[in-house]
Amino acid sequence: MIQVVSELENNWQTYLLEQAPDQTPEVRQIIIRWLFGEDQTRWETMTAEGLAIAKQGMDYRYSILQKRYLDKPPTVAYRNLINRLGSLVVLRNKIQTWVSLSRDRQRAVTDVLQEVIQELLNSDRYIQGQIAWISQCTTDQRLRNSLLLTTIEEYSLRPIRNQPLLVYRFVNYLRRSSRGGMTQVPQKQLIRLISEEIGLDESETTISLLDNQAVEAYQASQQWEEQQLIRHKVQEEFTVYLAQKIGQEAVEWLKLYLEGRSQEAIAQQLNLPIKQVYRLREKVSYHAIQGFSLKQNPELVAHWLQISAQEHNLGLTPNQWEAFWQDLTVDQQVIIQHLKNNQSLDEIALVLNWKKKQVLYEWRTVYLKAQSLRTG
Repeated sequence: MIQVVSELENNWQTYLLEQAPDQTPEVRQIIIRWLFGEDQTRWETMTAEGLAIAKQGMDYRYSILQKRYLDKPPTVAYRNLINRLGSLVVLRNKIQTWVSLSRDRQRAVTDVLQEVIQELLNSDRYIQGQIAWISQCTTDQRLRNSLLLTTIEEYSLRPIRNQPLLVYRFVNYLRRSSRGGMTQVPQKQLIRLISEEIGLDESETTISLLDNQAVEAYQASQQWEEQQLIRHKVQEEFTVYLAQKIGQEAVEWLKLYLEGRSQEAIAQQLNLPIKQVYRLREKVSYHAIQGFSLKQNPELVAHWLQISAQEHNLGLTPNQWEAFWQDLTVDQQVIIQHLKNNQSLDEIALVLNWKKKQVLYEWRTVYLKAQSLRTG
């Protein structure tokens, strides 16, 4: 494994030399050290699959750093963070709803978002640990800010139960503000992101909250890593499925799409007419929903998307689930009950003495009905 780490580090040296030639060798080394993380021993126990996920995580963090924060003036970098997190529709809607119901209706979404981020910095053990780690990596204040802003964005966007982690931090913020009122953020000033030392001289109540959040942060980290492993496995299996059902063009389209490319950019990369690329997208979408997720490996996809019947009630809220359940036929309810008992569709067909096509038809109907409720 030491050889793997050494090889990976050399690869990053070469990559950064090409992608960031203006950076000094010292800065490039700092970035690599930060990407590898403080716990170097974890690389020694990784499986091949875990290593692949860790590599993806490094690529993802560097892409955030390079795109929005590296070499940016502090005001620009901070504004990029606020704009990125403020673009989360679910979070924006929650903040707007709360502000409209509060006594201070003049507050802007960005004001509240800044307070949530400040509380994250003050009371989240994971972020405080990252501040300490970044301070070990470099003494350059501007680079520290860039690395921390990248960390905050990546951490805030981690998916927890189908919602970004920052949404749950906003709930914590509401609990605090309901006890002590809203804290006014000084206008025209940046929140102080990195201090020379991490202040822990707070009240006992706050320390207790930190302990609770330490547990939450650990659980969030574990869930994120587990989800990335599942995501990687789903992507691999779906790639094989697309190659068999549609062809290599669909595989290339999926790869570029997952990299965040637009349809126009994909058309240019694949040297295809834009209309053909859009048709390819429709084919991939159809096979993802009607084929792979329902027939090939529904359990794997459901756990990846956190919409399994067993653990997530198909991704529905309690109110949605109640209405959804009442709208099902008796046969559909029976299928759901068997799924909740961890039985596969093949096993359900045997238990009910049905043909597999009949079970698939009912399950497809249930699946699409739940999907309509989730996205409606």
